[in-house]
Amino acid sequence: MINLTINGKAVQAPEGSTILEAARLADIYIPTLCYDKAVEVYGACGLCVVEAEGIPKLLRSCSAKVSEGMVVNTESKRVVQSRKVAMELLMSAHDGDCVAPCQLNCPARTDCQGYVGLIANGEYEAALKLIKNKISLPASIGRVCPHPCEKACRRQNVEEPINIAQLKAFAADMDLKADSYVPETAPSTGKKVAIIGGGPAGLTAAYYLTIMGHSVTVYDMMEKMGGMLRYGIPQYRLPKEVLDKEIAIIEKTGVTFKNNQKLGADFTIESLKAENDAVIVAVGAWKSSSMRTPGEELEGVYGGIDFLRGVIKGNAPEIGERVAICGGGNTAMDACRTAVRLGAKEVYVVYRRTRNEMPADKLEIDEAEEEGVVYKFLTNPLSFNGEDGKVKSITLQIMELGEPDASGRRRPVPVEGKTEEIAVDSVILAIGQKLVAEDVKELELNQRGNIAADEDFFTTSIDGVFAIGDATNRGASIAIEAIGEADRCAKAVDAFLKGESLDTRVPYISKRDEKTIDYSDREKQSRINPKVLPPEVRNKSFDEVSLGFTEEEAQKEAQRCLECGCREYYKCKLLKVAQRYDIKPERFAGEMPQKYTHDENAFIERNTSKCILCGLCVRSCREVMDLHSIGLMGRGFKTDVSPAFSLPLDQTNCNNCGLCVQLCPTGSLTEKSSLKKQVPLDEIYTDETVEINGKKACVSVARYNGKVLRVIPNDEVSRNSGLTRDELFALVK
Repeated sequence: MINLTINGKAVQAPEGSTILEAARLADIYIPTLCYDKAVEVYGACGLCVVEAEGIPKLLRSCSAKVSEGMVVNTESKRVVQSRKVAMELLMSAHDGDCVAPCQLNCPARTDCQGYVGLIANGEYEAALKLIKNKISLPASIGRVCPHPCEKACRRQNVEEPINIAQLKAFAADMDLKADSYVPETAPSTGKKVAIIGGGPAGLTAAYYLTIMGHSVTVYDMMEKMGGMLRYGIPQYRLPKEVLDKEIAIIEKTGVTFKNNQKLGADFTIESLKAENDAVIVAVGAWKSSSMRTPGEELEGVYGGIDFLRGVIKGNAPEIGERVAICGGGNTAMDACRTAVRLGAKEVYVVYRRTRNEMPADKLEIDEAEEEGVVYKFLTNPLSFNGEDGKVKSITLQIMELGEPDASGRRRPVPVEGKTEEIAVDSVILAIGQKLVAEDVKELELNQRGNIAADEDFFTTSIDGVFAIGDATNRGASIAIEAIGEADRCAKAVDAFLKGESLDTRVPYISKRDEKTIDYSDREKQSRINPKVLPPEVRNKSFDEVSLGFTEEEAQKEAQRCLECGCREYYKCKLLKVAQRYDIKPERFAGEMPQKYTHDENAFIERNTSKCILCGLCVRSCREVMDLHSIGLMGRGFKTDVSPAFSLPLDQTNCNNCGLCVQLCPTGSLTEKSSLKKQVPLDEIYTDETVEINGKKACVSVARYNGKVLRVIPNDEVSRNSGLTRDELFALVK
């Protein structure tokens, strides 16, 4: 045995061992992407370099042998700098998406591609569990979310984006119809958390903290939990029966709910802090924003969320037959469509830009128009005019679009001297909402009048008190934003309660250059939208408008997914190393040397754009399987891995053993996703024990229709046996 020191730790290793082998024996991590025991040392990636005392140059640990008394440093400044440069060079030529754009654009970072793929395969329960890793109220959110995920969906470059939000609602509805999934909770930590506010943010934080083992109580000022999901979203869009079922599941995890409890009247932040180990303030934004337009004080002028809340609670105001809604967001759409259902004969939406600039969901805009709503674009209220203290008309300033503003939309500019007057019985101001500041006077507020909370840790001016959602920082936003914050806050609070540090660093991921993606080979398939009630039926009741997907529709729509994100994301060795170091591959940006390939093969998908030329596939094919099906083709920067003469794999002697896929560190070689739909892998693969040279060895064997398709060496004995492909096949036939 050889004695050496690695990172200050005394290590013993057999004589003839490499530094890499010695480090692994001592459980010391050295990154490498081109090394595997099954094949000869290659030294291609340059990541396993280490520094040894007395030796001027860095050593490649996969080939450098240990010597008596050697002192090795695997993480010196020089070593780290060398690895960073090596990784930057590798990643600068690696053209692939670690994560799909839909997931990156979801504020909650929901694995959209993952659950859409599971729905495509009919695996609804698995899809629901994946969604609930990030969203505690998927049936509700699937109905009301303005789906920023779909705005990033690349399928729109073929024809239309995937209907991601409705697929989420479908999976959740299937769960609600069955024995609803209730996650297991961790053993009790003995820690208590109080949450003020039972809206989407508060409920989400409660759900995840309870699963982590903490005791959570939610306090809410209203009669029922749900916040703006209950009191701000109309019944026709989100049936409260659905919301009730989802809240009941959260309660089943062990969360305690206390309703009709108002901050400042029934308790204070400090009183809750005295009784709990942490407090989360998620009070929301319950005050309608003012337009500061003359005549707002007139009878018949209502705030948007005040109006909607009154209708939902059964206290709908008298709005008359002629109603104008000011605003262009989803609250404006909810208000105008609700006014139609209350019997208004003339319903106008006053919006200072054009239809194209409206922030509301396009479907909501279209459905409102079908129900009889009239849009008055490029108009802005100059004054609300009254008689005997009640609103009677609106004077509208005619607008035109000027240069783009900070939001990227063209700025509305008044047209000098042009106005219009319309008669109304009521006006609904749906231009935004804000925090009721006096409710949270114990906390420090920012210049916007919202709670000042750290954007990474959600801490406030009081130690142990956290804040999330519409009441904080930038103010009111969409529900999925609040849910994403709540998920991250739960992790921050959990770390706080355990006295642990929380890593908020955003890990590196690879993204494709959108301009280089070719969609010409994709077959166009129309987007499937769930059927809806006819306009003449739905505008007379508050019944849910959408009828939801059938199973056939959901699977067909889900199968349109382009699967942009890498299927090897969770086991990609390349990404693991890339995220270990603060790399900036854009320093070496240039022409990508390799192109995407579409080889016809029953099992293996090759994507040479993700290849880093580690050679593991080539060497395992040659040295382990004795096949020589693929090789390194070309020279210099244009070298790539390919079969001879660039033939498809099916036209070589490849036997689909899958060893190259198993060893590939990047996702350049993967199982075809369609394979699961054609051949259920879990049914054709079996782990079998065979005898090789008198020793027991483990191999995975794939049989289909009586034919042995693959034999994959699973352990060191089988990998290093030296047996040819035919000899391995003979052992299991």
